[in-house]
Amino acid sequence: MKSGVIRTAFPLSAEQRDVLRSRFEAKLGQKLDLREAVEPSLIGGLAVDIDGVTYDGSIRSQLTAVSRDLHGLEPIHSLDGRRRDDFASVGDALRERLDKVEPSTIVRGAGKVLRTGDGVASVSGLSGCRLNEMVEFEGGGYGIAMNLEEESVGVVMLSDQSGGEAKVRDGQRAWGTGQVLSVPTGGELMGRVVDPLGLPLDGGLVIHSQGLRPIEAPAPTVLARKPVSRPLETGLLAIDAMIPIGKGQRELIIGDRQTGKTTIAIDSIIHQKGRGVACFYVAIGQKASSVAQIVELLRARGAMEHTCVVCATASDSPTMQYIAPYSACAMAERVMADGGDALIVYDDLSKHAVTYRTLSLLLRRPPGREAYPGDVFYLHARLLERAAQLSDELGGGSLTALPVIETQGGDISAYIPTNVISITDGQIFLDSELFREGHRPAVNSGLSVSRVGGAAQTGAMRKAVGQLRLELAQYREMQVFSRFSSDMDRSTKEMLARGERLDALLCQDAHAPLPESAQIAMLFTLTRGLLPKDIPMNDLERWKKEYPEFLAARYAPVIKRLDTAKRLDESDEARLRTAAEEWSREAGLDSGGTGD
Repeated sequence: MKSGVIRTAFPLSAEQRDVLRSRFEAKLGQKLDLREAVEPSLIGGLAVDIDGVTYDGSIRSQLTAVSRDLHGLEPIHSLDGRRRDDFASVGDALRERLDKVEPSTIVRGAGKVLRTGDGVASVSGLSGCRLNEMVEFEGGGYGIAMNLEEESVGVVMLSDQSGGEAKVRDGQRAWGTGQVLSVPTGGELMGRVVDPLGLPLDGGLVIHSQGLRPIEAPAPTVLARKPVSRPLETGLLAIDAMIPIGKGQRELIIGDRQTGKTTIAIDSIIHQKGRGVACFYVAIGQKASSVAQIVELLRARGAMEHTCVVCATASDSPTMQYIAPYSACAMAERVMADGGDALIVYDDLSKHAVTYRTLSLLLRRPPGREAYPGDVFYLHARLLERAAQLSDELGGGSLTALPVIETQGGDISAYIPTNVISITDGQIFLDSELFREGHRPAVNSGLSVSRVGGAAQTGAMRKAVGQLRLELAQYREMQVFSRFSSDMDRSTKEMLARGERLDALLCQDAHAPLPESAQIAMLFTLTRGLLPKDIPMNDLERWKKEYPEFLAARYAPVIKRLDTAKRLDESDEARLRTAAEEWSREAGLDSGGTGD
């Protein structure tokens, strides 16, 4: 004989209990011993727990289903485009959905909380629970199933602004929902700062989702993709010229602490203003004050209009930090699925891996190398593989990922850095030595690489760059030997002088991205030797600041053609040569360039 519990909002009569017992005995084919428990929170109806399974026909469960359906409501707007509270329209929408609700019984696996602590709960009895399934607790809290053991399920608890984690107690009931955690998506996220659950952190109105997406989703298949061929301009000469990033690519930004990794990511977001790219910045384990400074910077540069900041600070629970990149990826995937272009920055995945290690140790998983669990590679692989350039049949949308990894002492051969390097399509390595020398951005051109390469550059940029990377490599090598030599021949001196000026060209102030047309013009001028070979460095710095404005004022047709045609033909080259000579004359410098 099996035993169970009948939970009702109001006491049942003896006749009603007998009817229920007989119906369930007929359904299960055996005798039952059912005791009664009054639970007013059910509102109405009843729920029956038998042998780890809950048959829930309560009004509370029906209202919960309606609440999930209402997440799909379109936001209501006034004639001027602003959202308004139209209670009549909301009431009509509620009535429409309530009319569709029919009394039904929801069958769910039921369990019991064995123990809780440090944001982790061990639940017994959830025999049908699946990995990453949402688990609902009796007190109203929720969690994610991460450990599926023989006798119990390890659940990491979610904590939100209402303190959901604190509601879970030992001995409470828990139910599997059969669903994966989903987050709101859509255009209303732009300009907002939200937590990993999509709840606002900027004091604004609650976000009315245009649809929910699960935070865990399979990556697009090979047949669903097409080759990366469209450039994603960052506005940074050192990157756009030598380490180009394409839409749909995964380019790692890696380096020691305080070497400018976040600055590169933020500049890339700022440069997307007016370019139709929706940006998502994910702050994982950072100080709240640091995130606030980034948000203020984006607002000051007019970049928050096309950016959503997903924030899980160091003070948030490990679970919230763990789900933050997956939640933001789901939000960005909506843009890609709709045929748009999205850019997502994960800052940073080193802290994300540490958070996952913390959760794994709390779940008593066996530790491996550096105490990380054995599936830490899969942790980031399944996240970064979701970045893609979709095929034309699927709308042609793209999701570009810029993950950030922090190294210790420049060691890129450590466990987590090598994992992410092997997943991504290249890396931008920031050298702490270059940073100390005042080189901004401190990109090490020898260790940095883009596996997409010239396919992510326009024809004009490829032509203007020429042999820049090779010349810089020769300059770096010759610079080392020149330190031990007091006597150098003329050709060596000229090579060092030219390399020094090319290296200075790639230095750029923070938060001042350049349009591609200005980059092409400056690269062509310097790589072709159109400026005096012995131009003083202070005059070169003046040229870098004045030349883009000089071209925009006097050679606007050339700039416009570079922006639209993306080609550099002979007539454009002739005009750029003339422009360089004209600027040199007005600046009081003799050209002296070879014009090769």
